[in-house]
Amino acid sequence: MLTTLPHTLLAIALLLIVVSAIQPLARWLMLSSTVMLAVVGVLLGGGATLLLNLHHGGDALTEAAGMLIHIPVNAEVFLFIFLPILVFHGALSIDVRRLARDWAPVLVMAVVAVVVTTAAIGFALAPISGVPLTACLLLGAIVATTDPSAVVGIFHEIGANSRLTRLVEGESLLNDAAAISIFTILLAQLTGQHPAAPLEAALTFLGSFGGGLLVGFVLARLMLAVLPWLGGNRTAEVTLTLALPYVAYILCDEVFGFSGVVAAAAAGLTVSAVGPSTFRPQSWQFLQDIWAQLSFWASSMVFILASMLVPRLMLGMEQHDLLLIGVTILAATVARAAVLFGVMPLLLVLRLSQRVPIPFKVTMLWGGLRGAITLALALAVTENGAVPSQVQQFVAIVATGYVLSTLLVNGTTLRFLVHWLKLDRLSPADQALRNQVVAIGLGEVRDKLRNTAADYGFSAPPTAHVVEMYDRRVKVETAANTFDTAISDRERVILGLITFASQERSVLLALFEEQGLSRRVMESLLWNAESMIDGARSEGRLGYIQAARRRLQPGPRFHVAQWLHRQFRIDKPLMHCMAERFETLLLTRLVSVSMSRFMRRRMEPVLGERVTEVVSDIVARREDLLQDAMDTLRLQYPGYAEALETRLLRQLGIRLEAEEYDTLKRESLVGEELHEELMRGLETMRQQIARPLQFNIQSGLDQRIAEFPVFAGLQDALLHDLAMNVTSRFVVPGEWIYRRRHRAGSVYFISRGEASLQQDGREVLLTHGDVLGEAEVIHPGNVRSGRRAGRARATSFCHLLELSAADFRRLLAEAPELARRIERLAEQRGPGEVVAAPPEALPAPGPMPAALPVPAAREI
Repeated sequence: MLTTLPHTLLAIALLLIVVSAIQPLARWLMLSSTVMLAVVGVLLGGGATLLLNLHHGGDALTEAAGMLIHIPVNAEVFLFIFLPILVFHGALSIDVRRLARDWAPVLVMAVVAVVVTTAAIGFALAPISGVPLTACLLLGAIVATTDPSAVVGIFHEIGANSRLTRLVEGESLLNDAAAISIFTILLAQLTGQHPAAPLEAALTFLGSFGGGLLVGFVLARLMLAVLPWLGGNRTAEVTLTLALPYVAYILCDEVFGFSGVVAAAAAGLTVSAVGPSTFRPQSWQFLQDIWAQLSFWASSMVFILASMLVPRLMLGMEQHDLLLIGVTILAATVARAAVLFGVMPLLLVLRLSQRVPIPFKVTMLWGGLRGAITLALALAVTENGAVPSQVQQFVAIVATGYVLSTLLVNGTTLRFLVHWLKLDRLSPADQALRNQVVAIGLGEVRDKLRNTAADYGFSAPPTAHVVEMYDRRVKVETAANTFDTAISDRERVILGLITFASQERSVLLALFEEQGLSRRVMESLLWNAESMIDGARSEGRLGYIQAARRRLQPGPRFHVAQWLHRQFRIDKPLMHCMAERFETLLLTRLVSVSMSRFMRRRMEPVLGERVTEVVSDIVARREDLLQDAMDTLRLQYPGYAEALETRLLRQLGIRLEAEEYDTLKRESLVGEELHEELMRGLETMRQQIARPLQFNIQSGLDQRIAEFPVFAGLQDALLHDLAMNVTSRFVVPGEWIYRRRHRAGSVYFISRGEASLQQDGREVLLTHGDVLGEAEVIHPGNVRSGRRAGRARATSFCHLLELSAADFRRLLAEAPELARRIERLAEQRGPGEVVAAPPEALPAPGPMPAALPVPAAREI
């Protein structure tokens, strides 16, 4: 039979038509489309094979059957063309932060369950199969992988619980990698290419898994770093993401010897985590839509093509093979149940995971469907000439029979199991919230509809009829509304905080779309918003407050930049970090302040006035901290703050101007050509404004030094030398400036902010113009080995000018009157307040104090 390119393309086109027809048919029959694809594929493959065996003529029907049977598809086509797309899209569509909360159960099901299932099937079949134990273990690895297309597709179609879907998505994504890694090791042992001891095989598996993770992550980060060079071209960006999984997969599989599936999954997870802050929102949505279509084509073709191979793989089946298939089903079910009900509870005991409910476990046990990936691996065994023919037939028949049993039995009944376990229903709290939101929303729609009908001159009878329909719906929803009793005040506060943080995230994305902030700042702000959402979900208001504090605390990159600035006078990294911190604080505060209207108009009607007040109080305290941090920077660098605010206002003006031009176009007041010309002009202005501002960390340093009272009257030359020698240090509330018994290597001048000095059992509050740490440098003999006698920490956001002890001593030698001024300044501080415990007995606080206190219980 000829398998020319036109014949192949025609056959694929016909299969795509079949795929399109199956979608509405599956909905009508209330079956999963993946199961329907498998059934249709088996029927097509079996029918075409039967037709070719019965008719040897050259009629059109025989030629069509020949085209289907002889499509040039082998195991490599499945593994190298389709699998990278499916794995990458599966990872791309996962919420990485939420998946991270369930990392322990996902890894248990993706790795431990695969290993246990492989071993259980292998040792169960070895005594009765007549093939070596290695071949039985190989079969176990082949059928241990759940198919992501089959499982995730069904759960999305039936609207299963979001956490259950997330667990199944994570397992389906990663257990392919584990199973294929084990399959590769066992196949090498079976063919004698690389026999290995169990310990060596385990190390090979871990190396393959870890190497794939590293390569996928690095390649994804490199791709994301290249994106700004593409100038926002969406088609080029999507093309780059299409190349990414293939590059990662093939490099690992063919060059490095790592797991290509793990690399593709790691690349997808990295893009999923960082993509929203790297791609513009419209580009990100465009990418998601393109990948959803690619994944649909790939998964559909994989299922139907793999299913068409079933008759070929089942050739030579005997009654004894039914026993082997039954033993495989039993062993796989028992092994999976042992992990779900035996290992999973240990995660709760070890506090590695939240409790996984029994209905979830039952559904995950029954939902372990196998599909195209299993058939592709079995096909790879049959195509390997180094594998004995007896083993080839054994693997092909048992694996195919197992796939059919899971699809035709589990796949057809999984929907009803989820319904029976009520896992497709909203929780009582969500149902109450749904009634509350719908009742309010319908009321607003009714009022707007009545006004719209009056504006457009609709007659009274139809207007009254439609408005009455909405009145009835509002009454039904109001009668069913149990929001006040079903959701406690604490839950409503948590819901309010989640809603507030989610809306902040939406506003940030809108700013990012208008090129109102840089990619790095956007990445930081989005991760912080997600952290506040996750913190509120897991720990309530305390978790939200802790996440808000972390937003204000400089990260490791900032501390490294400060260290380079102090030790080696390398200013550029700190300048970039300061510019980003300035932009982050300003944007965070502006977005937070702009949310007040959203709270009054949208949150208060749903959550109630009392809960909204509590949320407002929590947010207001966060805004106070933001204002404090912003004022510290604004006072130090007023020129940069003014330039940054000017740029934001100009960007806002461009957005308003674009909206006005769009309105004029919709109203036909300007034509298409004029509108395009106006938008091109705005784009040019937007690109000019988007250029990064230059931040000079030394800006105004001479002036700030001259403001210190202790330096009044010093020679200009000394002031200039001092400005050249000091370094800037920025500290946050609660951060230790130095501790007791630390080496006295520096003196600190407080340029802005407040700090607390604890020494000799007393505490003194120091502020702008004060000096810290000078006593141990002026009188080193009073302290053993030049160590600190007390300790100091910031009580607000502080900007310190740090001078090394050697430079400070040289300054005192050249200006003896300065030492006397500092001594008088120390005497004027007063005795201070008595500290509750000796300094050495006080516990060291964390990097951030409780700057955002939790509202008292009586407030809610």
